[in-house]
Amino acid sequence: MNLYQVNHQSVSNEIINPTAIEKLLNKLIDLAYELGIKIVTCLVVYYLGWFLIKWIEKLFHKFLERRKIDPSVKSFLGSLCNITLNILLIMSIIGILGIQTTSFAALIASAGLAVGMAMKDNLGNFAGGVMILFNKPIKIGDHILAQNQEGVVQSIGILYTVLTTSDNKTIYIPNGPLSTGSILNFSTQPQRRIDITIGVDYGTSLQEVKDILEEIISSNSSILKSPEPFIGLLKLNDSSIDFVVRVWAESADYWPVYFFLNENIYEKFTHAKINIPFPQLTVHMADDNK
Repeated sequence: MNLYQVNHQSVSNEIINPTAIEKLLNKLIDLAYELGIKIVTCLVVYYLGWFLIKWIEKLFHKFLERRKIDPSVKSFLGSLCNITLNILLIMSIIGILGIQTTSFAALIASAGLAVGMAMKDNLGNFAGGVMILFNKPIKIGDHILAQNQEGVVQSIGILYTVLTTSDNKTIYIPNGPLSTGSILNFSTQPQRRIDITIGVDYGTSLQEVKDILEEIISSNSSILKSPEPFIGLLKLNDSSIDFVVRVWAESADYWPVYFFLNENIYEKFTHAKINIPFPQLTVHMADDNK
């Protein structure tokens, strides 16, 4: 037997040595046991943390309610509290798994530029939400028109403001564009003016038109006496004489008064045989015999 055969046999015996295999199996079992303990611990911590977060959120909301904080601010702070607590829970679970939180933080920091570029819109929305709560152009319950969307503000979150439309649709507007764009808030003033333009035929008695309009206005108790209603000749149009009616009402009565005026103007004018002209097109046909 040569030297190579002796060495090869000794190595083979060492590899298939039962003691070495037993040690390897024991090590794998120990690793699996430790990993299992960590996984079970993570699950327990997750469920306990979930219930603890809900409990802390309830206490936080009660604290905000006792302080009589604006509902818009309360909604924003509630979302911020939820996200912060969940991040802390995730970091705790990462620590239990044995991943060094310092290394994890360094990894996040090294990828910060890429994450920042990818989430720049969300960061802008977060900053926009802070600006909305700081400047308070809107609050929960306001009827607004913004970003070509109209509805009632239901909540102001960290990233989005939620509106409900008159036909019960839900709209999510990003806080970034909302904070930098124009916002038409219909709810900030207690009273609103209603403007209606009505056209009549040329030759119609101006005084008769004014008398009918004044009668309609005086018949509705929701129309305010002060500021005083106004009726005036607005424009001598191409095919009509245009009158403007301007009345004031409480903001909540805007639409009922608006519809009331339109319906009664049409009914009263029809009864008084006052014609409301509509656009017409006159076509002159060429004579082929000429």
